[in-house]
Amino acid sequence: MRALFIGGTIDNSEMDIDGAPPVHYPASTGAGRPRYRLHQLGKRDGEVAYAVYAAPEMDNEEVQRVVEERDYARRFLATPVMVER
Repeated sequence: MRALFIGGTIDNSEMDIDGAPPVHYPASTGAGRPRYRLHQLGKRDGEVAYAVYAAPEMDNEEVQRVVEERDYARRFLATPVMVER
C-alpha cells in the first residue's frame, strides 16, 4: 500500500507501508501528538491501494481539494473512501 502525504514537513511525499494503514503516521512522535492523520483510502479489488495522510492543522476541505488536484484515485485506478474521524 502506498502512503501519500499532504501538508506539513513532508508534503507531496510517498512511501510504502506494509499491512493495514494506521490511523496516525507516525504512530508515536514522542511529543504525544501524531504528525499526520489518515483522511482517505483508495480501494481497488477489495484491497487498499493507497492511503492519504494530512497534517493535523489542515481542514478537511483543503485536504479534499489537494486530493482531487493530485488525482490519486485515477493514478491508482482505485475508488476513494473517506475515513471517519
